[in-house]
Amino acid sequence: MIKLRSKKLFKRSSKNSAGVSGSGSGSGGGGSGQQIEWELRPGGMLVQKREGGKGGGEVIIVRVSTGSNWHDISIGASSTFGELKLVVSMVTGLEPREQRLLFRGKEREDDDFLHMVGVKDRDKVLLLEDPALKERKLKAMGTPSPTIIEV
Repeated sequence: MIKLRSKKLFKRSSKNSAGVSGSGSGSGGGGSGQQIEWELRPGGMLVQKREGGKGGGEVIIVRVSTGSNWHDISIGASSTFGELKLVVSMVTGLEPREQRLLFRGKEREDDDFLHMVGVKDRDKVLLLEDPALKERKLKAMGTPSPTIIEV
């Protein structure tokens, strides 16, 4: 975490500063200025730290739909789609490499962060089984594939 101090652009008169100093939310005391806490986002952007994010991140509920079924999953807002796949695998029994997660019509990569893509509380994510792996699994189980016989 990076901490920087902000500089005042304008000097306030002593009459107003006594009434305003109590309303400041910074941890720096007195009239020397507020202390601003900064955080580095996964995308590399340096931004002012949010007040609500002090407890290790916000927990959101994501509704994962598998077509006919759906599951509500609690996960951290700053988690990745790969971490979401791990949680989904515990619920559905489908291995993470067999899963394809779609959000807003696009398949998301395992290293994409939920909050960076725009996933919010109670948003829906579509789970599809990878068709190539499904076909390989059927062949491995010895299920005969349909053949065309010409007469």
